[in-house]
Amino acid sequence: MEPLKRWGLLHECIAVWMLFTTVSKGSTCEAPSSPECFTRTTEGSFYRCEWSMNKTTESDVKYDLYFDRLNYKKKIKKIGIKETWKRITKEEFGILQESYDIWVEAHIGNSRCASTRSSVVLSHTGVKYEAPKHISMSWLKNNLSLSWTAAEEHPAAAEILLRRDAHITESWEKKTTNTTSDTLIYHVLVVNLSNDSAYQVQIRHRPIKALNPLWSDWSPVVIVPAELEQKPEVNMKITLSNGTRKVALTWKMMPHAVNYSVSDTQSSKGCPCKKKQDPINTTKTSYTTFVSYSAVNISVIGRNAVGCSPPAILQLPAVPAAELKICDNVDLRKKKKTCHELYELQDEHSRPENVMILTGRSKTKENKQIRMRNHTSVCVTGIKDYVRYLYFEHKCEDRKPCTVKMCLYYEKENVPLREPQEFMAFGETYTSTNLSWKAIPSADQRGFLTHYSLCSVKVSSDDGHKECHNISASVMKYRLGNLTPGAKYNVSLVGVTGVGEGPEATVTVNTLPEKPVNVWWSLCLLFLFFMLSTLCTCILKRIKDKIFPAVPTPVIRDFIPYQPESQDFLERKEEVHELTLLQLHQERKSVPEDAEESTVPAGEWEDGTDEYKDNERWDSRTSGGSSDECFSPFSTEEALKGFREGKITDVEQLDNEIAMLIYRKGLVFDVKRDSL
Repeated sequence: MEPLKRWGLLHECIAVWMLFTTVSKGSTCEAPSSPECFTRTTEGSFYRCEWSMNKTTESDVKYDLYFDRLNYKKKIKKIGIKETWKRITKEEFGILQESYDIWVEAHIGNSRCASTRSSVVLSHTGVKYEAPKHISMSWLKNNLSLSWTAAEEHPAAAEILLRRDAHITESWEKKTTNTTSDTLIYHVLVVNLSNDSAYQVQIRHRPIKALNPLWSDWSPVVIVPAELEQKPEVNMKITLSNGTRKVALTWKMMPHAVNYSVSDTQSSKGCPCKKKQDPINTTKTSYTTFVSYSAVNISVIGRNAVGCSPPAILQLPAVPAAELKICDNVDLRKKKKTCHELYELQDEHSRPENVMILTGRSKTKENKQIRMRNHTSVCVTGIKDYVRYLYFEHKCEDRKPCTVKMCLYYEKENVPLREPQEFMAFGETYTSTNLSWKAIPSADQRGFLTHYSLCSVKVSSDDGHKECHNISASVMKYRLGNLTPGAKYNVSLVGVTGVGEGPEATVTVNTLPEKPVNVWWSLCLLFLFFMLSTLCTCILKRIKDKIFPAVPTPVIRDFIPYQPESQDFLERKEEVHELTLLQLHQERKSVPEDAEESTVPAGEWEDGTDEYKDNERWDSRTSGGSSDECFSPFSTEEALKGFREGKITDVEQLDNEIAMLIYRKGLVFDVKRDSL
């Protein structure tokens, strides 16, 4: 034992001398920290020793690492180390359960300085993980999910420092939790944060199952941006040009977004009908692409470190054709310069996800199976029978997809699978009714509808005669007429394709019965119309008589010509005499003898004169002779002659003669005394 004690004493003296020389010569060198040794994992096969050097900016510093085991003559020495750490395998040590003195010397130019010695049992050293790497993050509402690469399969403890990025002067908030391990990934969920704010985050972790666990170094500061809750506001401008659509996209800058991802369900680069490519990432707020006339969906997504925004999906339907016709002579054989697209139509809309693309570049086994049909078209395995497709044929022009043909296509047709929908009758009258229905769903038509067949049968009819009408396939309403009042009809409607008729939809129609009241109403209305027309006629006639009075017609009495006795009288010609009417004054009138004997007052005479004259005139016409004699031209001539000769002196007789009718040249005038 004496030699060992002496050796230990000598060792201590050497150490003191080295320390003295270090301090004396290292006035310009600051001693490094004592080395710390550990393993990276619980089952690690090597040790890592680390130390630090403060307040030095020298780039040519070199370190020597020493391991000195007590009572052991051999010293482990690692010299010329340029880093502040050194990796040593377990095989380089002898017995790991014994204690070792460890120190490090730093060489700066001609100066040398050594750290203090520390004793360590290597088998009892701790486990220190590397600082967390490959940190990823995402928001789950107001909870922040952090993930990084796991040091080993066992879970670990974690410390997390957080503070708002907008308030860097705030103190760090520390949260300690245990991680969950999933396929060598550590996961931590930090709760009760605000997902609309950005945070600064630092993480460190340490093992749980190790005997002497050590905290790892802190990870670099990571910026956690706010969550992108809103989708981009995208504007789209489409320009049509010779079968190609130019789509110009622009959108607003999103806060907290780093870049944007643009993708579409069609191909714009790789022509024609390119294969599906990865989304295009850009930091700009605009993008231009070219698509064909077939349906396409374009999506724009904002991205940052925590995830992506909801996608802004722009749906571009197929360019509507003026009259979309049935395909004729479709050749589905693959060609290098053409591309065929078949969009399955289930609900009258083409959906890009239900599309079959056939190109000359396709090399799949399915697309190589081709069979000819009718020498005009090609049937490709994978196309369904009785299913309607919207067919497009594209070509490449100037590296842009161009649509050259579009039409409706059936690989094989059949009768409709279902009847017309919601077939109903309404607005029944005595002889007609209205019918309406909805079209058969496209998936159930199983062929091109040529027309609808509408048939009606009278229920009470003995012969059971069915009357049918063909209606255009585009019509959804029809008025059925020529029905019997008060009758019951069974009406059926079927869709017809080129193969035949499908199931029928039926409805029962009851026409309104006729009522007797209608006949009486008709008669009453007819009578009322007759009365009103008669009344209006009378009123109009009265008004006409008031405004336009009738012109009186001359009265020509029955004239019986006088038959003379002799022929000489017939030859007598009519002579025209001048007629002189004299006004007889009262004082010149002769008074008969009877009048002299009676005295009559003058007033009474004057009052009765007119009445007397009228009476006398009537008497002379009625008693003096017949009407024929009065109208005779001879009587008139004789009266005038007697007047001239003075034979007639009686005033009353003169008045009667003046009042007589005067006949001249076949005309009769009624001349009254009052007018003379």
